Amino acid sequence: MKVNVKKLAPAAKLPAYGSAHAAGADLFACEAAEIPAGETRFVRTGIAVELPAGTVGLIYARSGLACKQDLAPANKVGVIDCDYRGEIIVALHNHGRALRTIAAGDRIAQLVIAPCYTGEFTETDELSATVRGAGGFGSTGMR
Repeated sequence: MKVNVKKLAPAAKLPAYGSAHAAGADLFACEAAEIPAGETRFVRTGIAVELPAGTVGLIYARSGLACKQDLAPANKVGVIDCDYRGEIIVALHNHGRALRTIAAGDRIAQLVIAPCYTGEFTETDELSATVRGAGGFGSTGMR
């Protein structure tokens, strides 16, 4: 699938897959940033994307960055709507106890492009019955 990418900053890098079968394409910082312990900083990628209609861009943590550097997207999963044309900015949160430094060119998150359906919401007085019913928050693991 073709995805147009516009560079908004000279240091910007296009998203890149780490392997032939990677689900997520790495996103890169286009400038340095310092993230103090327990704080969140907006890290610019310097790119904007044109996602195909019917898709969504999902921004996820990079496992190595999250596990080794304690850095992950503050909103857990970022959502890029297919009609958004602004810069992709990743809100990175430092879950650790030490200052973390991001350099321009560092991989900071990954972008997964997925199909996205739009629902037509209709009000009703009754919903269909299921075995699960209204059970939530761990109710399926209880016996």
